[in-house]
Amino acid sequence: MWSTPWSIREFACNDPIYAFHRAAKQATARPARPERSRTPGTSGTHTPGAGVPRNGRSTSDDDGTHMIRRWFTSRTARRFFRNRLAVAAMGVIGLYAAIALAVGLVGMITLDETMQRVGPANMPGLWRGRAPERRLEDCESMLGAVDRALGRHDPAAALADVRFGPLRVASLPPAQLKQLVDRAWTVFDQLAESEDLNQSPGRLPQLEQLEALTRKIFPEPAGWNRWRWRMALALGTDRQGRSIALRGIYSIKVAIEVGAITSLISVVFGSVLGTAAAFFGGLVDHLVIWLYTTFSSIPNLVLLVLLAHMFTGTVFDGTLVPVYVAFCVTFWIGPCRVMRAETLKIKELEYVQAATAAGFGRPRILIRHILPNAAHLMLINFSLLFIGAIKSEVILSFLGLGVKHGPSWGIMISQSGSEVINGFFWQIGAATAMMFFLVLAFNIFSDALQDAFDPKYTGE
Repeated sequence: MWSTPWSIREFACNDPIYAFHRAAKQATARPARPERSRTPGTSGTHTPGAGVPRNGRSTSDDDGTHMIRRWFTSRTARRFFRNRLAVAAMGVIGLYAAIALAVGLVGMITLDETMQRVGPANMPGLWRGRAPERRLEDCESMLGAVDRALGRHDPAAALADVRFGPLRVASLPPAQLKQLVDRAWTVFDQLAESEDLNQSPGRLPQLEQLEALTRKIFPEPAGWNRWRWRMALALGTDRQGRSIALRGIYSIKVAIEVGAITSLISVVFGSVLGTAAAFFGGLVDHLVIWLYTTFSSIPNLVLLVLLAHMFTGTVFDGTLVPVYVAFCVTFWIGPCRVMRAETLKIKELEYVQAATAAGFGRPRILIRHILPNAAHLMLINFSLLFIGAIKSEVILSFLGLGVKHGPSWGIMISQSGSEVINGFFWQIGAATAMMFFLVLAFNIFSDALQDAFDPKYTGE
């Protein structure tokens, strides 16, 4: 009776314990998927209600918002924002980026304004007073410019061209201006009799009288222009009377532009090459290794100088294109090595092996599984290369091979050599301080990113 399989199945069906387990399995089974109906005129299937906007938003928008919300509530984000120093550094970087956008897009400061004279030469910053001898020299230069203009055949046209930054000659008849200038020269001759005004405090009232006459000839601007002029003198002037503050702020735009463009191109190019080399292997891997080994064997600074010098005399001379090319040719090596090593590790993991066994193509596995899991290294390399690009641009501009037309922190440091010898440190101090705070903020930001995305990090 029990020798045939049919008898066994018949006995199992009549057994009450077997019937109980079978009923429980059917009750806990997953419900069947809803039937999909093919929509006429389409090549795929359609589920009723799929793709219908909810609350005026599409499903893709909800998914994107959900992903952003999930990231901000993730362990990595909490670990990063718990670092207050990193949050402060991110605020500093945001401030620099906002200034760069205001200068580049809004035109808060133009290139012509950085080249105009706004005051006397080597004027100290923070509106500090100058020595009496320097104040006398300032009055002499301003009075001499007006006196020469009055001696021309067309005094009105010549006076219109006389300006010291926002300071222009007062709208007075030439005869009245001549009287004011003569009175000022009389006071100047009395002060010139003193051998050293710095040691003659009794002469200070006469010096103030001379400055009052000079202000009548060159009245200060009013309203917004007065405030802007005062801000331009906040950090003093260089030896040509140009505003150090305006030139330093404009250099922020140059630094952010060079750092962002160079880092973005280098990280994308190097990451694609490094990932492809590790994933495909063979000839591709050998070719990429040969490329970055060859470029890394050349001294970095020598290669930068050579590439920047190659564009001298071309249509790109005077632009930032030589700087971009010089940096991108060398900066891609670091991201390429890092991404190659990371890809060699990721492609041996189970989910990549499962995708390969499932029959997915190599490009799909590369784009959908490997690159997203190595994106944090691209972000960290971007911040590191940003710092390197800023410092390299300053070095090239200091050597005269970087930015040539317009201000730059490297140019400001180079032009302050003679000022430092004479004890004037405002220009080199302003350029160094602005570069220092930006580089320091990016260093802190990069370290925080590495701590937040490091899978071996166990601190809470």
